Amino acid sequence: MSVVRRTLRSVVKLPGRRRPVDLSHPVRSPLGSAVENCVVYVDGARRPGDLEPQDAVRLVRTKGEGFVWIGLYEPSERAFAPIAELFDLHPLAVSAALEGGPRPRLEVFGDMALAVFKPVAYVEHAELTATCEVVESGEITVLTGPDYVITVRHGRHGTLGPVREGLEASPELLAHGPSAVLYAVADQVVSDCLTAGEGILTDIDTVETDVFGDNHALADVARIYHLKRELLELKRAVAPLARPLQQLAEKPMLAVDPAIRPYFRDVADHQSRAMDQINGFDELLLSILQANIARVSMAQNEDMRKISAWVAILAVPTMVCGVYGMNFDHMPELRWTYGYPAVLCVIAGICFTLHRAFRRRGWL
Repeated sequence: MSVVRRTLRSVVKLPGRRRPVDLSHPVRSPLGSAVENCVVYVDGARRPGDLEPQDAVRLVRTKGEGFVWIGLYEPSERAFAPIAELFDLHPLAVSAALEGGPRPRLEVFGDMALAVFKPVAYVEHAELTATCEVVESGEITVLTGPDYVITVRHGRHGTLGPVREGLEASPELLAHGPSAVLYAVADQVVSDCLTAGEGILTDIDTVETDVFGDNHALADVARIYHLKRELLELKRAVAPLARPLQQLAEKPMLAVDPAIRPYFRDVADHQSRAMDQINGFDELLLSILQANIARVSMAQNEDMRKISAWVAILAVPTMVCGVYGMNFDHMPELRWTYGYPAVLCVIAGICFTLHRAFRRRGWL
């Protein structure tokens, strides 16, 4: 295994990182067609039962403690309108929750923070082809305020079930409120990127084996380009996270608990590792592509040498037969009894000599 690949594997295998759970069909609660759940947390503990959003907010604000976490899946404008009115959300925040955006970002509106993430997942496939899907992405919008968290998901991937379970298993972290939920979502998204990188590295190993193996095929070029395109999608989900994570970790913000900032620095470090991983993959694919093109060129040159050698050998009988086929009356050895076998022997001798010479040079 090359030094580059050993380095990449050391970046990919991070101990303690959890793998995402893929739910192809999200589970909807009876609270509504878009609301997946609505839960109240007080001092890091979950209040039993699911409540309507209005009742949950009333409970939290009446007691003056805890926060409410509302999870939605692909809400329509009509379904999201009561939520936006209940929390007096900024119009730009509403637009981001409904439509998302082309890239991850972070915005602050007073005491509310808006974060948009692009979770990715590696798509398992029996065989890597030039058309199969390798990376699939979704979208998560997180709106955090003093006493609420609103998460809006789009796409099949990016389920927040593991995030909720992990937070509920760490009440001391969940006690920090909505900032802890924002951190957990960011950490899950980056973890998913690292997990997707492990799958992509397996595909790169497969392509590398095919390119440098005995069963070399020209179709490998299409697969390499396909992997580079899928890697670009992964980069679009990871690269823009650098600035938002840095802001959450270092910049004083009303919407973020200061005690959670060190956690965001940890996520920023993992994001940096993910970018190193992606850049390493890109360089490795480029090297494989260049090696593949060089090997194809060498194979074509070898074929051309073989063709040229056989053309040179066949040129001898073609020339001799062409000369004796001109039908002149006076030609050397034309009336000689042994002229015909002599000419054949000369042709065979010259062809045999040329064949041995080309084989010694490696042309045949």
